[in-house]
Amino acid sequence: MTVRLFRLRVRTLLVAFTLAILLTWTLSRWRTAYVPSNDSTSAHSFGPISDLTALHQRFWREFHTLLENNAPNTTAPVTEEEKAQAVGFKYKDAPPRPNYLHVPENDIAIMKDAHTKFVGAISHSPPQLSYIPGTKGVVSTAGGSYLPVLVISLRMLRRTGSTLPMEVFLANEDEYEEYICDEVLPSLNARCLVLSRILSVSPAKIEKYQYKPFAMLFSSFEEILFLDADSFPLEKPEDLFWDEPFRSRKMVTWPDFWASSASPLFYEIVDQVAPPMGLRQSTESGEVLISKKTHTRTLLLCTYYNYWGPSHYYPLLSQGAAGEGDKETFVAAASVMQEHFYQVSESICALGHRTYGGMAGSAMAQFNPIQDFRLTSQGKWRVRGDEAPAPSVFFIHANVPKFNPATVFDHGAVNPAFADDGTYTRAWTIPENVVKDFSSKVDVERAFWQEILWTACELEDKFSSWRDYVGICASVKDYWSVVFGE
Repeated sequence: MTVRLFRLRVRTLLVAFTLAILLTWTLSRWRTAYVPSNDSTSAHSFGPISDLTALHQRFWREFHTLLENNAPNTTAPVTEEEKAQAVGFKYKDAPPRPNYLHVPENDIAIMKDAHTKFVGAISHSPPQLSYIPGTKGVVSTAGGSYLPVLVISLRMLRRTGSTLPMEVFLANEDEYEEYICDEVLPSLNARCLVLSRILSVSPAKIEKYQYKPFAMLFSSFEEILFLDADSFPLEKPEDLFWDEPFRSRKMVTWPDFWASSASPLFYEIVDQVAPPMGLRQSTESGEVLISKKTHTRTLLLCTYYNYWGPSHYYPLLSQGAAGEGDKETFVAAASVMQEHFYQVSESICALGHRTYGGMAGSAMAQFNPIQDFRLTSQGKWRVRGDEAPAPSVFFIHANVPKFNPATVFDHGAVNPAFADDGTYTRAWTIPENVVKDFSSKVDVERAFWQEILWTACELEDKFSSWRDYVGICASVKDYWSVVFGE
């Protein structure tokens, strides 16, 4: 009996030990699911366990309370007496900082007190962001008429050879299109995520133009390249994560055309000295690189500025200037939290074709941050007039109008597909030197229209926003045959 009992105990211990090993392995797999290697050429895909919804919901309950408890409860929203002019950036002879706001002193004191308390709270004990350690990926927001545009941009991303996974955030269940989300995007190593599944646990009124920081907060990636749905890279973006400036700064932004139009009152509220107007351009936030691990506090404060953006911080940061919205909140938040960042210095470039009135600009070119950083590290700032070779174009943000196959041929203020005489034309022919540079290896515009053609014809009956349109494929085919001769 004693021997049998001993054997039974040994067998029980072995089973328990085996189960413990299995449980430990399973948990480690969950914690490290989808961890890419340093080899940017290796293929990655979403692991079987990467649903962080419950953790995001717990974070949102806590963070929403923090946002509301530190509301800028002024007697009235901040409004402009007149809108700031779109003034081009000048390093030399920069204009004085504009102020088109009139805010009562008592309201400034209220906003300053709320801001100070919020910054203090996230400085000492920030709510814990959830992500899968070691991961890198692309994040975007889409839905409705933006979903076809997103598919085109995603296919352009894959043309570079990039295998980075993508998370596409949709506002709510109504925007979840089963065929696109369950078939098309997974075939391109992308997936749909629904923001309302997280935000519904503590409801708040958040509009689409406020979603960008929320998509970053709720992404499963530790390091993020955020791209607007209409922005795509010309080179593999994997390289950006491994090289400077991101390697040391962990946040990279790109410039807009304009000088800063942030009000002096913003800097009074956040208790900072207003930077010189010639320090840097305003920000174009169609492309943002950021680490959730190192820049947690920046993301939290950026979200605060966006959550209270329409009523307070958008006017304070832009004063009604072109593109008012989330664009200025990233650099502002990093500056207040004193966390490192690098804004590309090379000036943004408008792309378009000639018209009788000048130019039909339908896209923006943004430049390689690695090459830009090498120049500025050597004290060479082309934006300040220094002589140096231009960095290469890295992103094209095709934003006016959206290159949606269903609507791109509609006549509007800007007609990228039509010349003044009504004939078809290439969209991007000027500036010649920039177009020649980014098309030296591949005809980028032709490739772009090839993806527009594929999307129009392969998915013509798939998008919900296309239900009332006819002849989408035929229209793009007609344009393709005339312009590209095929």
